[in-house]
Amino acid sequence: MKPLRTYSVIPKLPSKLHTLWDLAYNVWFDWNHEVTGLFSQIDPKLWARSYGNPIAFLNHLPQATLESLAKDDFFLERLRSVKHSQDIYMERKSTALPFTYKENQPLVAYFSLEYGLSLCLPIYSGGLGILAGDHLKSASDLNIPLVGVGLAYQQGYFRQYLTADGWQNERYPDYDFSQMPMELVRDKDQKPVSISVDLAGQPLSAQIWKVRVGRIQLYLLDSNISENPPHFRQITSRLYGGDLEMRIWQEILLGIGGIKALNTLGLTPRVIHMNEGHSAFAGLERIRVFMAEYGLSFEAAMELTASTSVFTTHTPVPAGNDRFPAELMQRYFDGYARSLGLAFKVLLALGREDPRNDGEWFCMTVLALRLSRFNNGVSELHGHVSRRMWQKVWPQYPVEDIPIGTVTNGVHIASWVARDIAMLFERYLGGNWKEDPDCTRVWQQAETIPDGELWRAHERLRERVVDYARFRLREQLVQRGARRKELQEADEVLDPQVLTIGFARRFATYKRATLLLADRERFLRLLTDPNRPVQFIFAGKSHPHDNEGKKFMQQLVQFCQQPEVRKRLVFLEDYDMEVAEYMVQGCDVWLNTPRRPLEACGTSGMKAIANGVLQVSTLDGWWVEAHRMDSAVGWAIGQGEEYEDSAYQDFVESQILYTLLEKEVIPTFYERGQANLPREWIRRMKKCLQLFTPVFTSHRMVADYVKNAYQPAYKNSVSLMEESFAPAKQLASWRMEIMTKWNALRITNVQANVPNILHVTQAMDIQADVYLNGLNPEDVRVEIYAGPVTADGSFAQRGTACMDLTGPLKDGWYRYSGQFIPEAPGRFGFTVRMLPNHKLLLDPHSLGLIHWAQ
Repeated sequence: MKPLRTYSVIPKLPSKLHTLWDLAYNVWFDWNHEVTGLFSQIDPKLWARSYGNPIAFLNHLPQATLESLAKDDFFLERLRSVKHSQDIYMERKSTALPFTYKENQPLVAYFSLEYGLSLCLPIYSGGLGILAGDHLKSASDLNIPLVGVGLAYQQGYFRQYLTADGWQNERYPDYDFSQMPMELVRDKDQKPVSISVDLAGQPLSAQIWKVRVGRIQLYLLDSNISENPPHFRQITSRLYGGDLEMRIWQEILLGIGGIKALNTLGLTPRVIHMNEGHSAFAGLERIRVFMAEYGLSFEAAMELTASTSVFTTHTPVPAGNDRFPAELMQRYFDGYARSLGLAFKVLLALGREDPRNDGEWFCMTVLALRLSRFNNGVSELHGHVSRRMWQKVWPQYPVEDIPIGTVTNGVHIASWVARDIAMLFERYLGGNWKEDPDCTRVWQQAETIPDGELWRAHERLRERVVDYARFRLREQLVQRGARRKELQEADEVLDPQVLTIGFARRFATYKRATLLLADRERFLRLLTDPNRPVQFIFAGKSHPHDNEGKKFMQQLVQFCQQPEVRKRLVFLEDYDMEVAEYMVQGCDVWLNTPRRPLEACGTSGMKAIANGVLQVSTLDGWWVEAHRMDSAVGWAIGQGEEYEDSAYQDFVESQILYTLLEKEVIPTFYERGQANLPREWIRRMKKCLQLFTPVFTSHRMVADYVKNAYQPAYKNSVSLMEESFAPAKQLASWRMEIMTKWNALRITNVQANVPNILHVTQAMDIQADVYLNGLNPEDVRVEIYAGPVTADGSFAQRGTACMDLTGPLKDGWYRYSGQFIPEAPGRFGFTVRMLPNHKLLLDPHSLGLIHWAQ
């Protein structure tokens, strides 16, 4: 039997306490200790049971408690003070960035399949979602006019529990959105606002939830409503759940439905940012809207869309890039292609690395790359890996010229710094550490923090993570029906005085969580050393379908359960933001062992460094850049080698890791001077704070996006939409002409005055004859492509120099000339190439057209 109607009952807050709702319904509380401190003061036990969720907390407070608080002058004064801080934050309109956008609308729409904003909003699985959440928080702090778009998952990502033998199982709780900091968007008649998308002739409806993230609004689409049939209601049930068809439904709702939701809400952002390829269908929907509303051709609408779109790719692992078979795409996009005026095969080509390969599956990453002129990886190394990975999309280009740049990830410092450390920052760095966390000058003051104070704060955090690990381990054992002796042993695991190393991440096999088990005897000697002991805390989840990752986890858990090491090794179940917070704040060392170059970035280590936790990591992801800044702050496993034999790589790097721990990490920790302080360790902690914290922050990351993508994309939008989209139409017409005539272009008769010996900085004059096939000289860019070469004649590096038109010849031929000046001695080579050129074309590489000298 089901009720005729459901409704929510909430406590009646006395008028003096109404501002509690303002604090509770803004995720600003997640990075403000004042707010969480205010709530936890009311009822610490209930706050702990509420998992940091102020809505659920308020809704479960007894009415008598609320009435008592309304009469508590001390509490009311504190409430006024916290609310005043929030009001000041919300009212500040200025930004430190050189931002020229003036419209009373969001400039950027940020699309992501997951968001890690707070423990009480479980719509994230791991690093991608946490990164998206930190992006919104920094956009709020920096006052960037941005709006977020995502999905509201009824069951979120799975909750993890282990069997007695260490095998991962999954459970999926149902979340009550009315008990979370989310508000259903309603129209003027108080009816829920909804949108509809077509799924193979069937309408899919979704209502819209709003989450306030400081000054930023995040809108989440929810398909679990009565208007939908049961199978459509499941679309927003689980994050990364279901089969390929469920995935394409989710991505249609996110991309196409997300654009429709923004339009329904009256929001008209000029730029979209696709965080990973999941939302690439948003690009197609923008094209359709531009065509339908402004009468643009497909080509003009595509140029306008691509010129105002940003795409961030996050994974160098092929399995992380969604692909769909042609028959599945046809089921849902045959009619959509017709609405764009395209043959279905042409639409498929947009998502294929080789547009002519009818057997290739449609790839969302390729679609996003083709529909964006601002593409980037998330670290310098990952940018290079991405250019190699997607070279087939631009087959004629050298890897260095593939139009995929780099914006290295960062973390939202205020969300991840422990309160004990934050108090030190307030005292010795000043308030700017939070407002301007990428300011190098501010972080130089970390040197002034007294060694004793920094170490005592860190020791308190180590004690806290040890207590937390015991508590979580005991809970795990109780759920498995453990005996009393096992529960007593759980209260004695770990030692708050011992060097503590943390390892927490997704249990994909390439992350090599079991690298420490390569030589178990040597590992055992480390763990059982009576004079210089070491202990480890592990956590992480494996994807439900990744059985190999689950086997890695099982091996590790079973090793942790051995009697001789169980007090030195702990695996914490159900890795989430709470577990991550305790670990990145309380461990001494953050261990990261991915097989290079498969870690795109790895932001967990960035969270750790903001708390003074030192790194031991392979040279992959962000650690390549950090280690280059100062190789003496943390420790690198190897020197960045890449092996063809992965088993041999694992063996070599496991031996390096053991040696690092034995010879450097452990001795440095236990080398104590006066006052029993590890001076060298503390020096490294301070250097870590000074050098790395201002660089690997999401404030710096968002500022990079503003400078290198958002601002240029906005300017493109303004330029291309002038005079009723005349520039966009002109660019599309030019592109069609270029595409039609390009194959017949030629570069021949390249001549250079190359003496037998060319001195450094001595100019080399080069000329070439170019056939333009009816194009104008201003339609192309002719360049000298030169640099040092390897033994096999390949370019080791390259530089380019534009050549000047020196005059027409005849029959469509032109002569160009230029100079190349070598800056260093060595063996050099050169050639000549030609690229398309137009004043509105952002990157000449983006069209994939190039000619090399014959």
